Amino acid sequence: MTEISNKLLERLLKYVQIDTQSDENSKTYPSTKKQFDLANLLVQELKEIGLEEVGVDQYGYVTAALPANSIKDTPTIGFLAHMDTAPDMSGKNVKPQVFKNYNGKDIVINKDLGITLLVKEFPEISDYKGQTIITASGDTLLGADDKAGIAEIVTAMESLIMNPDIKHGKIKIAFTPDEEIGKGVDHFDVKKFGADYAYTLDGGGLGELEYENFNAAGVAIKIQGRNIHPGNAKGKMINAILVAAELNDMLPIEQRPELTEKYEGFFHIIKFFGTVEEAEIHYIIRDHNKEKFEKKKSLIKDVISLINKKYNKEIVKYQIEDQYYNMREQVEPVFHIVEQAKEAMIDLGITPDIKPIRGGTDGARLSYMGLPCPNIFTGGHNYHGKLEYVPLESMEKAVQVILKIIEKTVK
Repeated sequence: MTEISNKLLERLLKYVQIDTQSDENSKTYPSTKKQFDLANLLVQELKEIGLEEVGVDQYGYVTAALPANSIKDTPTIGFLAHMDTAPDMSGKNVKPQVFKNYNGKDIVINKDLGITLLVKEFPEISDYKGQTIITASGDTLLGADDKAGIAEIVTAMESLIMNPDIKHGKIKIAFTPDEEIGKGVDHFDVKKFGADYAYTLDGGGLGELEYENFNAAGVAIKIQGRNIHPGNAKGKMINAILVAAELNDMLPIEQRPELTEKYEGFFHIIKFFGTVEEAEIHYIIRDHNKEKFEKKKSLIKDVISLINKKYNKEIVKYQIEDQYYNMREQVEPVFHIVEQAKEAMIDLGITPDIKPIRGGTDGARLSYMGLPCPNIFTGGHNYHGKLEYVPLESMEKAVQVILKIIEKTVK
């Protein structure tokens, strides 16, 4: 393995063993204090490798700077990754496994638990034959989302410090908490950060480059039923569970996430609980197209209005809250930053895989806060679950892309 690969592996294995899972039900910021465990470690590490302006604030944002060593007038570039892991699966007691010289066949992650990465289900893994694959041990996620991104940024900065002959402008880096629960940049000070534009290292497989994402909204619906003894219920009972089912059936079946892809949006029911007396449903609404996004929100409202008319009273109440918007609108005026990343990949022999994000990143919100911020691959796959893995060689390629982008800003 190369020196960079060794550094990446050492850092990733260290970072993923620190539990940084965020909590969507928390009222604090960051949502979990344990995210400071990684934040404080990173502050120490960034100081040790020689970065300046290193610190962590009360909100858990870790920031640092690498001063310019070029006399040319160059833009200040930022690179960001997030420290938290998803609430979907435990990030506690992560036991990373390293499979060297992968043979291209199924990977048994945990024989006792019967957990195997099957090539027939995840055929892309066979593309990494001969490489080093990192997984967890089968009962947690790995946390390469986004600790691989952190390792890549830190390693790239260390490489620049160790090789002062590589000329560059000022570089800012930031590691954020709570991205996985949609609050990653709630308190981020874009002006203080001081970058002209930035890139998040939070993408998936080798070559991913993304500058457009979903418009997103969350919907909370409460249904007030009327519980009557079933023996005397005729004409009187309003079963909130059945009303909830009726409401859900009025939304287009073909616009569910399991039936959509690429630029197709969806209604996704994420929570349902209730009794005859009361029920509650939560949805997320997603669409890349702003007009279609607005129509989806209107359809929810129309369906609720129709049900209330049917029962001749307001038994259904709702709240719709926009969460983030498609960054494309903010990135297109400075599209050279996408072209710059694309050219960097091509120069390195990487085929750019430019596609819309079927989700969101901190970069989407940052773009609307005045910091245009496309997203670059980290190399990982199967995020948020026990089948998560990342090829070490893809991580090294991500470091090379960071360095090549920086190099291109000076030329």
